[in-house]
Amino acid sequence: MKKHPTPVLTGSDFPFNADKHRACVFNAGVAKVNGEYLMIFRNDYGHHEGTAAFDGSCLGLARSQDGIEWTCDPEPILTLDMVREQWAHAFPERLMPKELRRVYDPRVMMLDGEYIFCFAVDTAHGVCGGIARSTDLKTFELMSLSTPDNRNMVLFPEKINGEFVRLERPFPIYGRGKPEAFEIWSSKSKDLRYWGDTRLVLGSEEVPYSNCKIGPAAPPIKTDKGWLCTIHAVEKVEEELSAWHPKWYKMYHGGLILLDLEDPTKVIGMAKAPLIKPELDHEVHGFRGSVIFPCGMVLEDDNEVKIYYGSADTCVGLVTASLDELLATIEPM
Repeated sequence: MKKHPTPVLTGSDFPFNADKHRACVFNAGVAKVNGEYLMIFRNDYGHHEGTAAFDGSCLGLARSQDGIEWTCDPEPILTLDMVREQWAHAFPERLMPKELRRVYDPRVMMLDGEYIFCFAVDTAHGVCGGIARSTDLKTFELMSLSTPDNRNMVLFPEKINGEFVRLERPFPIYGRGKPEAFEIWSSKSKDLRYWGDTRLVLGSEEVPYSNCKIGPAAPPIKTDKGWLCTIHAVEKVEEELSAWHPKWYKMYHGGLILLDLEDPTKVIGMAKAPLIKPELDHEVHGFRGSVIFPCGMVLEDDNEVKIYYGSADTCVGLVTASLDELLATIEPM
């Protein structure tokens, strides 16, 4: 496995909001379409010192021929105003426009000739997970929105047994019995709009390097052995970590699991150690340091796998490995 030594995208690499204090760009969805790499990235800008507040958040689009050097489109592809305008018809009138607060953490793939776009959306009444589709990455049709609180949704890149399947991470507080013990679940749909048949996929207590919450990360890739999936897993540590605020004790790792090809609710293997740990300076220091969040995974024709990850909630990092190398880390469950 090889880490790219520096971020592949930072707040100074795009032409909008870069002059705002602490422009963060991270948790970006990545897909390779017709030989071109496309990255839809989250941009939080205008941080208010001493608080968690930003002036705003939007989604931008970057393009690359090699997956390493990126050129950003001159304007965001999705802002809060655009979301309110484009999706107003999908909500009851009483919820628009005041209900929607921001859209962020995109995951993107091509499916049946369309861009399918998973995201998190903050509303006045909780955090929801949503799915939209687009033919041009300029207009987005909202297909579904979950009840609060749910996020980190990723869609499998093909139908399985005739159905769309997604991984997701609800985050209940009272029902689980202990704070932040969040897990990975799955749901199915015939049409991307109505979701059900929800099943638990992996509990946080089953991941050796997590003593807190886990969740899906990048959309899975299909292999002969099973669906290879990245996860994020949080470890609470005793030593205070670097962040914009004091008392930050959560270290995020990127990990791997393997799901059954025909029944992706079944975990058939897991890497018992983290694949990606915060080690480099841009991983350890940032808006929230020691946060690794895989968000895009591309399988190349030569079996190289590019894994893009949010780094310290500040920039986008890249790690590469052969598919065989990644599968070799998996132990049967």
